[in-house]
Amino acid sequence: MTLGAVSVTIPPRRALVDDVYDALLSLLMDQEIAPGARLSIDGVARQLDVSPTPVREALTRLEAEGLVLREARKGYTAAELLDAEGLDQLYELRILLEPRAARLATARLDAAARGELAAQLRGMRQAAASDGAEAGFRNYRDFAERDAAFHHTIARASGNPLLADAITRLRSHVHLYRLYFQHGIADDTADEHAAILTALEAGDADAAELAMRTHLETSRARLVPRADEAAE
Repeated sequence: MTLGAVSVTIPPRRALVDDVYDALLSLLMDQEIAPGARLSIDGVARQLDVSPTPVREALTRLEAEGLVLREARKGYTAAELLDAEGLDQLYELRILLEPRAARLATARLDAAARGELAAQLRGMRQAAASDGAEAGFRNYRDFAERDAAFHHTIARASGNPLLADAITRLRSHVHLYRLYFQHGIADDTADEHAAILTALEAGDADAAELAMRTHLETSRARLVPRADEAAE
């Protein structure tokens, strides 16, 4: 297996499995490991100069996030990119769930959750200001994590654990950023999140639900048409 032309090194003094996970995640996101490519545990271990154990643990984490697939007696492969139909279906499900979560969260959002959302939005803006449209995944990772945390904070604040779990399990952000992190969507996305937060802070359930729906529908219109282009 070829891990691509990017040179990957493991810095010292961190948990080794975290560094292996980071290295593989960056290669997957930057598509240095092509969608559908086979992943050999021993091959990755040799490339990164580590034992197979942290590689196996990192691949297990990536499998849980839907970025690699494991088949009996065949090992791991990089997951294929979502096509336009799959991405549209993902957004359809999010639009069913997340506006409702925003409405419910409006009456339940405490000071701690509001502080979390404000901090996540500030982090998104900082990441957007420092990254260009052609930045690699390492530069966009903080934005992606803040974006996901923003949505998950609202989901948890809904007071409906089943709804929150369904939203979190979609793990939509890893797929979206795998496909589109290089397309310069950060500024628009941050502005849309700011509108959601404004409505939540105002205690306006109708506005919060609408702002979340508008964000998701706008994001879908922005990204779904690019899915088939990315697959070509």
